[in-house]
Amino acid sequence: MFLLISGNMFAQDFNQQLAAFESSYANEGKGDYTAAIKDISDIYIESNYEHNLRLGWLYYASGRFTESLPYYQNCIKLKPVSVEARLGYVNPAASLGNWAQVETQYNEILKIDPMNTTVNYRMGVLSYGREDYLTALRYLNKVLNMYPFDYDTVIMLAWTEYKLGKLREAKIMFQKALLIRPGDTSATEGLYLIK
Repeated sequence: MFLLISGNMFAQDFNQQLAAFESSYANEGKGDYTAAIKDISDIYIESNYEHNLRLGWLYYASGRFTESLPYYQNCIKLKPVSVEARLGYVNPAASLGNWAQVETQYNEILKIDPMNTTVNYRMGVLSYGREDYLTALRYLNKVLNMYPFDYDTVIMLAWTEYKLGKLREAKIMFQKALLIRPGDTSATEGLYLIK
């Protein structure tokens, strides 16, 4: 009898959550973020990862970055090795210009998943922006080894090698970028500067 009652309660709870998520997705699709947020808020359980992740996304997507962060933080607390939650956290943090928080999350992701291509690429770009070209080179080379014909990685690596004065290596990468995107202006400019 107890199992039957608890099974029915679980089914009702699941059905309520499913209806709320379906409605939330439909409202998001219409651009009605207030309604989409309310759909999930009405069933919100603080210890539920999915509820927190959905609300984190909806607040971020609606431009309410500060309100988004606590939901992602709660996801990280609930599932400490969730790369998904940490990448979600990065979006509102970056939108708020909190680059230290962004980098902290990236470093935590790399502890969990050292070969994460998204994070290695972004850390390469951040390092390049700081003119820390040796660090940028290290991150970008990891990505290049996994995705040797990825334009974004190839062109960033070409410019990084150019900035380090590795002109032969830069030339090879600029040429590779042209193989990926014939006529690419960034690669053409880089080759012009090397001549």
